[in-house]
Amino acid sequence: MELKQGYKQTEVGLIPEDWEVRRVREVVTRGPKNGYSGRSSKDGAGTPTLSLAATSSSRLVLNSQTVKYLEEHVSLDSGLFLDPGDILVQRSNTADLVGTTAIFTGPPATFIYPDLMMRLKFKDRVAANWFWRYANSTAGRRFFTVVAAGSTGTMPKISGAKLREMPMPSPPFREQEAVADALSDADALIESLEQLIAKKRHLKQGAQHELLSGAKRLPGFSGKWGVKSFADLAEPRKERIDPRKTGTHDFCIELEHIEQRSGRLAGSGDAREGSSIKSVFQRGDVLFGKLRAYLRKYWLADRSGVCSTEIWVLVARPGQATPEFLFQLVTVDRFIQVASTAYGTHMPRSDWNVVKNYEVALPCTEEQTAIAAILSDMDTEIAALETKLAKARQIKQGTMYNLLTGRIRLV
Repeated sequence: MELKQGYKQTEVGLIPEDWEVRRVREVVTRGPKNGYSGRSSKDGAGTPTLSLAATSSSRLVLNSQTVKYLEEHVSLDSGLFLDPGDILVQRSNTADLVGTTAIFTGPPATFIYPDLMMRLKFKDRVAANWFWRYANSTAGRRFFTVVAAGSTGTMPKISGAKLREMPMPSPPFREQEAVADALSDADALIESLEQLIAKKRHLKQGAQHELLSGAKRLPGFSGKWGVKSFADLAEPRKERIDPRKTGTHDFCIELEHIEQRSGRLAGSGDAREGSSIKSVFQRGDVLFGKLRAYLRKYWLADRSGVCSTEIWVLVARPGQATPEFLFQLVTVDRFIQVASTAYGTHMPRSDWNVVKNYEVALPCTEEQTAIAAILSDMDTEIAALETKLAKARQIKQGTMYNLLTGRIRLV
C-alpha cells in the first residue's frame, strides 16, 4: 500500500515522519506501581482510598460512592498517597474497563489508591496528558484489550511490565501542548453539558417529589387526593405468545434495548429470531425491567409489540390512572426501592406481591394528565441535552483520533 506523503508506517500505525514511537518506560520517572487494598471501615475513621469507580469514566470523580475509608491510617511515607498529575491505570476490571486511565486532580497527600490500580509519574505534565489521552483512545483501548486477553476469569489483568512496554506515537513537545489545549476545549464543552444535565435531572427529581405527592398543586386544581395501593391503579398484562409459532411480531424489546434511567429505547429486535416465550404489550402500556439489576429500565410504549418476560408490562386501570402518570410513578426512587424487594437467588426479580401494596397518592385523572405533561416536558428537555452531549462526545472522539495520529496537524 502506498504511504501518504510525509507519513511513515510504524507499529502503532501511520504517523507523521517527524513523530517518534516511544515506550511508556521512556517517559515515566516512576511506576507503574500497584496500590494497596486494606479492610474497609464502617465509621470512616481511617485513610480515604479510591475505588475503581473513581476513575472508570477516564476522569477522576470524588464523592461518597467513589471513595471509601480503611480501618487503618496509612503512613504518609508509604509511597501510596497520590499527588496532582499522577496517572492511574486500572490494571484489573471487566473487559470493557480494564486499562481505563485517569489523571489524579485531587488534593496532595490525602488519598491512596487500591491494588487494582497502577500509578505512574511522568517526566512532565505534557507527557502525562498525552499518555492519558492516548491510553483512552481507540488505539490505547485496543492495546489494553490485547495484553489483558490472556487473563482468566471475569476480571482480566494488565501487568506493570506490559504497561511499561506500551508503544505510543510521540509528536514534538510543542505539538503535544497544542493537542492538549485543543482537546481541553472539547472537554470543557462536554463537562458543561454534563453539569447542566445533572442540574436538570435534579430539578426533575424535585418536581416529581412535589407534584406526585401533592405537596405542590398546579393552578386550577384543589380537590382532595386519595391514597390507593399500586394494584388499584395498575396490573401486569398476562398475555404471552410463542413467536416461533405465530411469526407475526417483528417489534421485540429486550432489556438491552431500554436505556438506563432515560425512559427511551436504544433499539429493538425481531421476536422471530429468538426462541423464547414473549410478553405482549400495547400502546400506552408501561414496560418496567423487573430484574433487580435493571430496575431503572422503563419505557412508555408508543406502539404495540412483544418483550422479554423479564419486563413487567403494566396496564393503567381506566378511570384510576393515566398511562403517562403511571410511567412517572414507576421512575421515582421510592418505587424503585419497593421494587428492589425481590425473590430468587441467581437473578432476583421484583415481587408483585410486594409492589402491589405500594401506596400511591392519587389525584383525579385531569390533574394526573397535567402533572404528567409537565414532567414529560422536563424529560424532553433532558433528552435533547443528552443528544447534544452524545454528539459532542462523538465529535471529540473523532477529533482526538485525528490529533493523536497526526491526521490533523496543529503546528
